[in-house]
Formats: sequence, C-alpha cells, structure tokens
Amino acid sequence: MIQTKNRIADVFKNRKEDEKVMSLFLTAGYPDLESTAELILGMEQNGADMVELGMPFSDPLADGPTIQYSSEGALKNGITMDKIFAMVRQVREKSEIPIILMGYINPVLYYGIEKFCTHARDAGVDGLIIPDLPVEESSMLDAKAREYDIPMIYLVAPNTTDERMQLIDKESEGFVYCVSVTGVTGAREGDEVARSVSRFIDRVVNNITRNPKMVGFGIKSHEDAEKIAAKTEGFIVGSALINTIRENYPDDKWKEKLFAFVKKLKYG
Repeated sequence: MIQTKNRIADVFKNRKEDEKVMSLFLTAGYPDLESTAELILGMEQNGADMVELGMPFSDPLADGPTIQYSSEGALKNGITMDKIFAMVRQVREKSEIPIILMGYINPVLYYGIEKFCTHARDAGVDGLIIPDLPVEESSMLDAKAREYDIPMIYLVAPNTTDERMQLIDKESEGFVYCVSVTGVTGAREGDEVARSVSRFIDRVVNNITRNPKMVGFGIKSHEDAEKIAAKTEGFIVGSALINTIRENYPDDKWKEKLFAFVKKLKYG
C-alpha cells in the first residue's frame, strides 16, 4: 500500500470536544471553472473542515434539483475528470484541507478505475463517496482505492438495517455518511429533518462504533446543524451552499456572500 497523509483522520483527532466537524459539498466547475479552487480555500478560511467535491454526471439519481442544476451548469462549462484533478492539485499548493471526491460510478468506470485511483492519489484526494455503489458491490473499486490508500466512505440512511450499518462501519474508512432522510439531496425544513434524525440517529450511534459519523442531507443553517448533528461528530451541507451561489452569482460580491454563509453555518 502506498502511504499518503491521513488528513481526514487528523480533522477528527484535532477537533475540540464541543466542536462539530463541518464538511461542505461543492460541485466542481460550478458556477465556473476558474472559481472552484478559490472557493475551497475561501470556505476553509471561513470554517470548513473538509470539502466534498462533486464530480458532475448527467444522470445524478441521488441529487435533488439544486445539485442537478449545478451539475448541468458544470458540464456546460466543460468540466472533465482531468480538470477536477487539476483543481485538487491547485488547492494542494496552498492547503491541506481534506478533499473527498463525491459522485457516481459511471464516470469513474468510463475514466478507468486504475487510472482514476492513480490520478486521485497523485492530485492529493483524501477519500471517495460513490452514492450509487452499494458496499456489497464495491469490491472492484474498493480494492483499488485501498491499494492507493484512498478511503472509501459509505452511506447509511433511515432504511438501513442494523446489520448493514455494522457492515458499512466495518468497510468504511474516514467516516460514515449518515443520510438524515430517505430521498434525494436538498435543503429541507429543520423540524422535518430533526424528526427523521431523532428516529434513526440512536441506531447509528449503537451500530457505527468504529468510524466518526457525519450527518447530511437537508441542513441549511447553524441551528439545523446543531440540532441534527447533536449526537454525531459533524455535519455536511451541500444544497444550501449551492443555493447561495445560485442566488448571488455573478454579482460582484457573490464570493463574499458565500463565505459569509459558510462562516454563519459553522459559528452561528
């Protein structure tokens, strides 16, 4: 195995006991190709602990309208896998923030698993989240990712059985992604998410004992995050971030408004 820096583990190891780890999802190449690396660095400066960088795909089955919209925009902008790796390399010149690539299995297979893992490692990628690749069917990618020391991060949801949660905990590295509601991504009303989480988070705590737990889907404010992530190590925000970009781009101050939103998410 080729050893790389374990930036994800360091984030959890170094966090203060009362502090939640904040991971933010950003679609690579949205709203334009030039801004992605700058946005990652700016989000880090305003409180982001990790970034999930979306690999746009034309048929994103787990994504709601907001992230679908950003994926379509990035594809129109000419995003490619090679450009995504170049963006990660650009960030690595200035930052050690963990960058996790998140997307669907088709583009990875099209690019080639060996080539993908080689380029991901060389660029400085810290993990992979592939929502449409169940743990039971992931052996081909999982084995190659492990060979290149790239953690595979799997998802659990309210309809995941206890036994399957334990399997996912065993196979995941870095953290387990806890999907707060059954359904596609998207900012939701806090009470709806909180009710769903309260019914399932205790099972998560009982069954996910090896990895840190990050809860996502539906969080759109610091208050949501505090409520929903109370029993986990951290939280993930995607759609609310993309919505903030969508509402403000290309106004002169769109980046400042995004970074202000990030800061408020983290610190209130």
